[in-house]
Amino acid sequence: MAAVTIIAIKNGPLVVTGEVEVKDANGNTYPASEKTVLCRCGASTNKPFCDGTHGKIGFAAAEQAVPGSAET
Repeated sequence: MAAVTIIAIKNGPLVVTGEVEVKDANGNTYPASEKTVLCRCGASTNKPFCDGTHGKIGFAAAEQAVPGSAET
C-alpha cells in the first residue's frame, strides 16, 4: 500500500494525500483519489468532503492534539 499523509490545515480541512478509500455510514464507497479533502468544521454541504464553508463560518480548530484526549 502506498504511503498516506494527513495534514490538518489551520482552521480548515484535513488534506489526505495518497490513495484512500472513503466509505459513508451506509458502506457506500466514494471513488478513490490521490488527494482527498475532508471537512473538519462540520458545516460542509458536501460531507464528508470540504466545500470551503469553514472560511465563511469562521471555523477555529484546535492548534494541536491534546495528549490523552484520543478516543480509545
